[in-house]
Amino acid sequence: MVNHTYFTTRAAARLATFEYIESCYNRQRKHSVLNYRTPSQQESYFYTSSMAA
Repeated sequence: MVNHTYFTTRAAARLATFEYIESCYNRQRKHSVLNYRTPSQQESYFYTSSMAA
């Protein structure tokens, strides 16, 4: 993400890194706490299982 990117300030670099982690990385990676599902898979699972109950 940051290769070949020039940031004018440290704050801009920090903001870009934060946005990447929150918008892309954390939503796509599988979490062990969620039984190795992505957050969107876990959310779908939660709503379908709670509606069935």
